[in-house]
Amino acid sequence: MDKSQWKNAPQNASTDGAFERDTTYIEDRIVADVDKQHAGKGELWPVESGRYRLMAARACPWAHRTIIARRLLGLEDAISLGLAGPTHDADSWVFDVDPGEKDPVTGLHKLKEAYENRFPDYPKGITVPAIVEVGTNKVVTNWFKQIPVDFNNEWTEFHREGSPDLYPEALREEIDQVSNRVYKYVNNGVYRCGFAASQDAYEEAYYELWENMDWLEERLGQQRYLVGNQITLADIYLYPTLVRFDPVYYGHFKASRTKIAEMPNLRGYLQELFQLPGFGDTTDFTEIKQHYYITHAEVNPTGVVPLGPELGWLVEQHDRNRFGGSPYAEGVTAPRPVREGEEVKNPEPFQL
Repeated sequence: MDKSQWKNAPQNASTDGAFERDTTYIEDRIVADVDKQHAGKGELWPVESGRYRLMAARACPWAHRTIIARRLLGLEDAISLGLAGPTHDADSWVFDVDPGEKDPVTGLHKLKEAYENRFPDYPKGITVPAIVEVGTNKVVTNWFKQIPVDFNNEWTEFHREGSPDLYPEALREEIDQVSNRVYKYVNNGVYRCGFAASQDAYEEAYYELWENMDWLEERLGQQRYLVGNQITLADIYLYPTLVRFDPVYYGHFKASRTKIAEMPNLRGYLQELFQLPGFGDTTDFTEIKQHYYITHAEVNPTGVVPLGPELGWLVEQHDRNRFGGSPYAEGVTAPRPVREGEEVKNPEPFQL
């Protein structure tokens, strides 16, 4: 990969202390009934099969959760998937892994084009995931926290037969509580470690991260999944961070107390999820490492991408069956095989 093209590298890390994530998003939603009330600042768009394209990147953990939810619910026919490449400059994610360096459905070269088609001179970051309206090539929403919820709750007409309920009403309060804690101290916590610009800010983030990683290790020593007896959105939100932890966050973000491979309950939990359709087969370790080690020039100025670590343990036998139960409720089936053209481009030998 030619790193010279990334001279205009994005500035991610803090310049004066603690890392603060910009949480301003386009809070539009795609819903089954546009006339209903909803709590939010954005517009409502109607659910319509074939109208929208999910723009994501294998590298990005926030996008990864939407890819998993789409797959488990069987929304491939209703919502197509566009994939940007793993590296980007300060300007935009780029569809440079597609022929001609253009998304094959929209013809977009840079995701920024979709943002500016709707909001000229869009002032915020160009982020994935984003949902784009096919035809107009205008961004609809990039509200990453809401997209998986709406995939589950609003797109039910187009769910596959035997799809799971990833956000069951009886568990929503607990899912939200657990997911909010995981987001603050783990999902975003690794970034607060890696992008801290002072020793004090780093240490505060580090200790908060590990207090909550230990909480997860203890919780998963008592139950099979984060909330309830089956997989929910809470598990989908944690997985992208855990699967990136040993190859990226442990070293690159200095979260280097303990590897997931060395924590028995988190190890087994991650093994089980990785081995389920929709999780491991949507994970591209090559693109993940390229993204972090090349794009984050202020953290890794050489742009050298590590070859390790060895991750074959992810497909070894796990012990989560000791809790009984199964990933899905009675009547729920595994998702369909990966759609042709959506396969991971760089499978590891243990993923074949």
